[in-house]
Amino acid sequence: MSFDIWPGETLGLVGESGCGKTTIGRTILRLTEPTSGTVCFEGNDVSKMKPETLRRLRQNMQVVFQDPYASLDPRMTVADIVAEPLVVHKVGKRDEIQKKVLKLLEVVGLSSQHANRYPHEFSGGQRQRIGIARALALNPKLIICDEPVSALDVSIQSQVINLLEDLQSEFGLTYLFIAHDLSVIHHISDRVGVMYLGKLVELGNVDSIFYNPWHPYTEALLSAIPVLDPTVKRNGIVLKGDVPSPIDPPRGCRFHTRCSYAETICWEVEPLLVTSDCNHAVACHLRKPNNIIKQDI
Repeated sequence: MSFDIWPGETLGLVGESGCGKTTIGRTILRLTEPTSGTVCFEGNDVSKMKPETLRRLRQNMQVVFQDPYASLDPRMTVADIVAEPLVVHKVGKRDEIQKKVLKLLEVVGLSSQHANRYPHEFSGGQRQRIGIARALALNPKLIICDEPVSALDVSIQSQVINLLEDLQSEFGLTYLFIAHDLSVIHHISDRVGVMYLGKLVELGNVDSIFYNPWHPYTEALLSAIPVLDPTVKRNGIVLKGDVPSPIDPPRGCRFHTRCSYAETICWEVEPLLVTSDCNHAVACHLRKPNNIIKQDI
């Protein structure tokens, strides 16, 4: 895996369950230790930082977890949950922390009346707002959003997505947005990366990915998006077979066991991630873009 996230943008990361999306997010934050390679944040290698240096860096790197209930301590009040990052990093005095907590709750659409309540007293959408408030407490630059709306109802999803967009505009946030819902990714992302079995198979501008996909796997994902018009019939691409084991991936292109276009070279040689001059990258032997400007291993 090799990619960049630029300040102020939202990079969407999609792929089926088990492809490694959450592992990527956790590795960036060093909640999961990388086995090789580097993770750089503003030019500093996170993977080699000592504990104290990493602790200071965590103020700039936060996370919103997938499950809005499991990620909140049921024994702590909302005020204590949101204040915890400030207390741990010793940011401000007690009165200043209390004022900031109330302000953060207002920012995410809650009120001061919610401060002394416990997580079980809130709906799923409200709990996710609490998680977002906690992530904002230290004024971070990067937030890893690990499927933050997948556990919510559709109507609540739109509220949380709009909240994240408003917060990004207000605070200049950068998001790595991990999801499997392509409609959500299309709505919130500036660029999209498509993962399959631990590898990045396509990366590009959101409109380029959705309206001009190059990789067969991306085509299959997009064909599964429901069409709102009942009169329109869509021919979905059905992938045959099961996903290979990530412990023992197939030789060559990892997608060749399920790809209807696969040829001999796909079984033998792993494709490189090739980037065109329009910043659209794809890892496919049969669909190499014109005007190649570089190759990433």
